[in-house]
Amino acid sequence: MYNEKLLSCFIALALITGCSELNASVIEKQPKSNVPYFSEWPVINSAISKNEKIESKISQILAKMTLEEKVGQMIQPNLLEVTPEEAKQYKLGSLLNGGGAWPGGNKYATAEDWAKESDKYWLALEEAYAGRGFNIPFMWATDAVHGHNNVFRATVFPHNIGLGAANNPDLIYEIGKVTAEEIAATGLDWTFAPTVASPRDYRWGRVYEGYSEDPEIIYQYAGKMVEGIQGGSKGLAGERNVISNVKHWVGDGGTLGGVDRGENHYTEEYLRNIHATGYFAGLNAGAQVVMSSFNSWHSDANYDQARSGSYNKKLHGSKYMITDVLKNKMGFDGIVVTDWNGQSELNGCTASNCPAAVNSGNDVFMVTANSDWKAFYKNLIDQVNNGTIPMARIDDAVSRILRVKLRANLWDKPMPSERELAGQQETLGSDEHRALAFTRSQ
Repeated sequence: MYNEKLLSCFIALALITGCSELNASVIEKQPKSNVPYFSEWPVINSAISKNEKIESKISQILAKMTLEEKVGQMIQPNLLEVTPEEAKQYKLGSLLNGGGAWPGGNKYATAEDWAKESDKYWLALEEAYAGRGFNIPFMWATDAVHGHNNVFRATVFPHNIGLGAANNPDLIYEIGKVTAEEIAATGLDWTFAPTVASPRDYRWGRVYEGYSEDPEIIYQYAGKMVEGIQGGSKGLAGERNVISNVKHWVGDGGTLGGVDRGENHYTEEYLRNIHATGYFAGLNAGAQVVMSSFNSWHSDANYDQARSGSYNKKLHGSKYMITDVLKNKMGFDGIVVTDWNGQSELNGCTASNCPAAVNSGNDVFMVTANSDWKAFYKNLIDQVNNGTIPMARIDDAVSRILRVKLRANLWDKPMPSERELAGQQETLGSDEHRALAFTRSQ
């Protein structure tokens, strides 16, 4: 990757070796990078900007909510571990389906089956807020990371490593559009994509999830994928696009020895310029969600927020990276979601109890098992009441959740099965979509 720092190195080498002509020639042949050098964490200039009407609506709703209703918005169980009745009782804000979770346990479920399953939760939350003078719609998130890959007959695209080899950002945009349409056909609202990791060690078992080890390719791809999935502010508010999520924040591809969920020891400068470029592009394109990473980051900057003396530097507990950098320095105003029970990897935490992960700045918690998410709900309420977690932290989280739901126009969209593409089985794996996967990915 060419940048000002690399240029300085070439010049220094030329002066030291005396090979000025040779090194000048090398410099001359270096292609100019499309990625600037980031000396500091950049302020995000999102394609989806603040809207005063939305901000006013957030304040109005937040003022009416009970603590219990706020905490419900922050919890995201797995489909297999929550019924519509439970979603109604706890006024949950969202759910996810992991691999192996399908409507009725049927992996051959049709687009209509998915949309009707989504209706059950959507209607449950409508009922939950009856008589409250306001309502908050439900949303469903899925792991559509190379096409809508958990759904039978959906178009499956090459994994990111193959797409990166194509070196074709325009293709990535088209793939994002197709993926969004197929997700919309099943009545869902949000995809945990794109992955913008920078794999730097082939021993890492998730290398295939990254587009490239080259930050320039990741930078060019991330924004295009987000544009395709979300379609900008207009597309996001419509019924053919869905919410995009860049992940995993940050440095999962740079762990020592390629150990999954391991230790990243990069300097902050290298973390920013090698592992974070995809976030800069994706967030500038308007991505509304960032997912926290399982890995740790071993730097003095990654401080122990609770002064516990036992902080293991896991990103899920990093107030520096989530709040100080992502939210405050960069100005990200969307949702930060945990990875699958990622809070449980912090020292002193379990899946069902982790105030440090809340205080670090995570907003939505994937607490997947039934017993765990119910305990997390109770513990979080207790921890606010006893002062362990400030009420301001809860209000920040819920404001972000409401903001994304309002930007996605969820209050005005009909129930999932009645949306524009919902239930259209012919959209899944259509000839046009498969042609994109087959011919242009070669």
